[in-house]
Amino acid sequence: MTINWKSILYVALDIILGVYLVAAMTSFNNPDEKAVVCNKVDIRIGGAQSAGFLSTVEVKNLMQKKGLYPLNKPMASVNPRTIEDLLKCSPFVQTAECYKTKDGHVCITITQRLPIVRIKSDSGADYYLDDNGGIMPNSAYTSDLIIATGHINNWFAGNYITPLTKAIMASPLWNNQVEQINVLPDLGIEIVPRVGEHVVFLGYLPQYKDTAKRQKEIKKFVEKKFTRLEKFYRYGLSKAGWNKYSYISLEFDNQIICKKKS
Repeated sequence: MTINWKSILYVALDIILGVYLVAAMTSFNNPDEKAVVCNKVDIRIGGAQSAGFLSTVEVKNLMQKKGLYPLNKPMASVNPRTIEDLLKCSPFVQTAECYKTKDGHVCITITQRLPIVRIKSDSGADYYLDDNGGIMPNSAYTSDLIIATGHINNWFAGNYITPLTKAIMASPLWNNQVEQINVLPDLGIEIVPRVGEHVVFLGYLPQYKDTAKRQKEIKKFVEKKFTRLEKFYRYGLSKAGWNKYSYISLEFDNQIICKKKS
């Protein structure tokens, strides 16, 4: 049997050429990360932009403290998962996503937790609640959030103050008008409005074990009480004077009890 070495040589050359072309194309499409340096960090923060606690500077400082800020570092050394895990540890971050691009960019997208009320209880606790009833630590950040004071523990804050505040915030009128919520020792609810020198007693929040039912009934409670209060403001205080009464009680459905200033 005669071996055709010429044919074998051609086949071998074809194989080598094919391997070379595949390697060249792979190298072209996937440049060596070791040779690419991060030249831009794009940080985007979404959610709670008007009342959020985070800024791009604070996110940058957080990564720098842990040695994870990627600018001017080889892209091969940048681990998006590690950056995400770090940012998710922040009590103010809801979600964090990080990815790299071939042109040396590191893109970071963050959504913040939304603070809706500040708790300052008579036991000395001072923290924020987000829109899901989660606790957020006190911050140097200041805002126009409603402040809830008085006889409040963490359980009552998450289960009752959160839906109460959300129901108030649902109305542009009362979201701007209510400055403070105060919880009495018997769990009665007072509010302090921004206009007028009086305190309004709403009564007692509906209590249900079922979360959905509780939130629904608290929303109905707030709508009912504030509809009555709005009518009283419009047809009562507007004529009698905003500073005539020091205390207004809406506890009972068929009457509004007012206490005159002494």
